[in-house]
Amino acid sequence: MPKLTETQSIILNCAACRAGNLAMPLPKGLAGAAAKMTVTKMIERGWLEEVEANLFRKEPLWREAGDGHGTTLIATEAGLEAIEIEPIAASTISKIRKATTRAPEGNIPTADAASCQKLASIRQGTKQAMLIEMLQRPDGASIAEIVVATSWQPHTARGTISGALKKKLGLSITSHKHPERGTVYKLDTA
Repeated sequence: MPKLTETQSIILNCAACRAGNLAMPLPKGLAGAAAKMTVTKMIERGWLEEVEANLFRKEPLWREAGDGHGTTLIATEAGLEAIEIEPIAASTISKIRKATTRAPEGNIPTADAASCQKLASIRQGTKQAMLIEMLQRPDGASIAEIVVATSWQPHTARGTISGALKKKLGLSITSHKHPERGTVYKLDTA
């Protein structure tokens, strides 16, 4: 793996602390050709990704695409791994942004960088991180499975899904009744 420069490390560390792993704005003093060269190398190495900016939330732009559209930069899983941060939810953030930044005409996007708030800061090995991983499985997770894995009471598991994941983090979680497993919850990453 290529070695990070000090500037690249600063960009990735700042992105890891921001909602939605947003890499913009770039550090002070990094502008023009130097910024373009640094970002281009980071995109080529897979550390940053250019995504459509949510102009309703006034996200800082990397490039203007014309007709009221623009792009911004987010850190990828590879970028977070390069600075030795466990990217528990980096792929989820990227999928959510790609699925929801483009809303049908006349509608305001429902999920954006603010809806992915604090995902990057969830520590690996915590019960909340374990719960997110369980909900990302193709078959989701039932309350009984969550209770066994976390040793929580059923009401605590439901409250965490409703309060911490849906309301605070803005994740799209669906539930359905399964004949053998009971209520099954699944994280929609589109």
